Amino acid sequence: MSSEINLQRRHFFGLAAMTMAAVEFGLSSAAAAKAAAPAVKAGSHASFAALKQIKAGELNVGYAEVGPANGSVVLLLHGWPYDIYSFVDVAPVLADAGYRVLIPYLRGYGTTEFVSADTPRNGQQAAIATDIIAFMDALKVERAVIGGYDWGGRTADIMAAIWPERCKALVSVSGYLIGSQEANKKPLSPQAELSWWYQFYFATERGREGYAANTHDFAKLIWKLASPQWDFDDATFDRSAKAFENPDHVAITIHNYRWRLGLVDGERKYDELEKKLAAFPVITVPTITMEGDANGAPHPDPAAYAKKFTGRYEHRTISGGIGHNLPQEAPQAFAQAILDVDRF
Repeated sequence: MSSEINLQRRHFFGLAAMTMAAVEFGLSSAAAAKAAAPAVKAGSHASFAALKQIKAGELNVGYAEVGPANGSVVLLLHGWPYDIYSFVDVAPVLADAGYRVLIPYLRGYGTTEFVSADTPRNGQQAAIATDIIAFMDALKVERAVIGGYDWGGRTADIMAAIWPERCKALVSVSGYLIGSQEANKKPLSPQAELSWWYQFYFATERGREGYAANTHDFAKLIWKLASPQWDFDDATFDRSAKAFENPDHVAITIHNYRWRLGLVDGERKYDELEKKLAAFPVITVPTITMEGDANGAPHPDPAAYAKKFTGRYEHRTISGGIGHNLPQEAPQAFAQAILDVDRF
């Protein structure tokens, strides 16, 4: 995945931009206005209601649920090192629009636990995507609009590419994030390699021990580097940092990054799925990709992945110093994308 950044991107501003998008996709301006998300500022909400748990495949998944039980489902997936609170301001907007919003902790986060102590603590992309399909199965959810960023964006991309029948539409921050061990063998430019410093750190035993000993401070540093203009406070970070106290968090994190570099094996049961992903399948479901104008984390340029989306497609760059954790930093823009893509 390239980290070279092209700052010459399209920007979308408020209702005027929504109206332009509506015209592009054959909608009336009146329909665009009706679909407008209500104003919501980052940090408007502090918590979810009591979290739920459900056995799903290899996991007992902890998740937040907001909105009517009979509403159309929106499934939101967080990244590393973040958690479900990335969507704490997004979820109420979607719930008010009539959606049933499901936000699971990924394996290794929060209250999500492995059913068996013998299950490998595997962080490879196929395992995480399979978890979410199992989560949908456990809740008897046939189809959902799926949105995510970072690890969650990659997982959403995989679901849309491999199981399009389960994905009604897609919102993916940083676009097409499906990877392969073979592709990751290719060296990048020195500047691009620099941005992946933590991946190389995690490749060492010193890195594993360092992350285990300093998880809180390490994650906080990543937040600052990935979103250099996001002025989050300690309470906001500490609320999410509790998710990293999961007993499997370090093992899942280390395996994820070592697997990407081909330093450790995945599980053989995922070989066929990984083979499909290594061919970089196109995504046919309606999609909006998004990027913040101040994303300090490695991410591909939108022009590099636009052709991977062959259905109805739009890219939005969100201005105002928005970094890597776009749903939490710009919740109204993210919620608007969910509303819009469901009407494509």
